[in-house]
Amino acid sequence: MRAVDIIAKKRDGGRLSSEEIRWFVEGYVRGDIPDYQAAAWCMAVLFRGMTPEETAVLTEVMAHSGEVLDLHHIAPRVVDKHSSGGVGDKTTLVVAPLVASTGLPVAKMSGRGLGFSGGTLDKLESIPGFRVELSRDEFMAQVAEIGLVVAAQTAELVPADRRLYALRDATATVESLPLIASSIMAKKLAGGADAIVLDVKVGEGAFMRTVDEARSLAELMVEIGRHHGREITALLSDMNQPLGHAVGNALEVTEAVATLRGHGPADFTDHCLTVAAHMLLLGDRASSLEEALALAREQLASGAAWERFKAMVAHQGGAVEAVEDPGRMLPRARLVEPVTAPRAGHVAWIGARDVGLASVLLGAGREKKGDPIDHAVGIVVHKKVGDPVEAGEPLMTLHANDAGRLAAARERLERAYRLTEEPVEPLPLFHGLISTRAGLAL
Repeated sequence: MRAVDIIAKKRDGGRLSSEEIRWFVEGYVRGDIPDYQAAAWCMAVLFRGMTPEETAVLTEVMAHSGEVLDLHHIAPRVVDKHSSGGVGDKTTLVVAPLVASTGLPVAKMSGRGLGFSGGTLDKLESIPGFRVELSRDEFMAQVAEIGLVVAAQTAELVPADRRLYALRDATATVESLPLIASSIMAKKLAGGADAIVLDVKVGEGAFMRTVDEARSLAELMVEIGRHHGREITALLSDMNQPLGHAVGNALEVTEAVATLRGHGPADFTDHCLTVAAHMLLLGDRASSLEEALALAREQLASGAAWERFKAMVAHQGGAVEAVEDPGRMLPRARLVEPVTAPRAGHVAWIGARDVGLASVLLGAGREKKGDPIDHAVGIVVHKKVGDPVEAGEPLMTLHANDAGRLAAARERLERAYRLTEEPVEPLPLFHGLISTRAGLAL
C-alpha cells in the first residue's frame, strides 16, 4: 500500500477498507507516514466524510494503538462519561463521585481546556496539591481502593489520537464528525468502559451549534459503541448559556462543592442528577430511570457523594481543607467587579461563547496548548435566560488579577446579554437523547 493512494481514494469519495485504515493509522503512529500526508488525509475525511463502518474501524485502530485497560478485576461492569465541552461545565466534579458513592466504580481520564471550553484537569488543579498526572499503577490502585479516579490520559493510552488531534488542531480539521467521534470513542474504549454516557453539548457555547449537528455526532458515537458491543446513551444538553453560574477554575470547583453539599444552582444540580442517573441505569444499579434518579438524589442528599469527592481529593494529594472551605482556601482574584443591567427587563439571550471567551481573556483558559492559566479568575453569572432584571442589578461578576484583562473582558461581556420587556421562557436543560437501550426518554 501507498499513503498517497489512500489519500487519493478518500479525496475522490471512495470507501476505505479496514486494511487501508489500519495500515495508514499504524504507519502514522510509527512515524513512517509524515505529518503532511496525514494532514492531507484528515482534510480528505473532513470534506468527504466516512461511513459509520469506516468510522468504527478507525475508532478500533486508534483505541488499540496503545494500551487498553481492563478493569473487570475491580468491578464486573464499568461505566464512564464524556462531555463534548462547554462553558461552565464542571459536571464531572459532581457526577463522578455521585455515581462512585453507589458502589459503581468511575475511572475517568479527562483533558485540559482549549479556547472557550474549560478542562476538568485545570479545575481540579485549583485545589492545592491535587495531582492529575498518575501512573498506570496509581490509577488502577485508586480505582480498586475508593472506586473513583479522575486523572490525565496516560502516555500509553491511544497514542494515535494524541498525534492526530494535535495535527487536526493545526490544520483546521477538528470539525470533522468522523474524526471527532473516533477521537472521543477511542479513548473511552481504551479506558475499559462497558457502558458510556455521552453529554453532547449543543448551542452558542458548544462546538456543535445546532441540535441537528449535535444529533448527528451523537448518533455516530452511539453507532460506534453498538458496533463494539458497548452500551451508550447520548444526551443532547443545552449550552446556549453557561451551565450553573460559575465560569473559571477555582470558581467552578467552589460551585461543584456547593452542589455536592446540597446547595448548588438548580439547573446544574438537575443536569448532574440526570447524567448520573443514566450512568447508574447503564451500570445496572437501577432497573428504571426513575429508580436511578431517586438513587442519585439520595446519594447527594445523604452526603455520600461529598464524602467520596473528599476521598478522591485526599488520594490524589489535594488539600481536603481547601475544598471544605473553598471560599477562603482556594485561589481568589484581587479584582472583583460587577457588570450591571443598563435597564429593566427579562433576559432573552446570553452569549455563552462570549462568556467563555471573556474567561479566556481574564486568564482562566488557553488560546493555545501550553499557555499558563490563572486558577483564581473567571466570571459568575447571576442572571440566566428567563430571569427578570432591574436596572443597575448585577448581571454577572468578573474576577480578575489584571486591570487590562478585566477591561478587555468587560468590553466583550457588555454585549453578551439581550434584554426584552416581555417575559421569556427558561431554556431547556436537554434536547433529547439517543441510546442503544430501547425505550429510554428524558
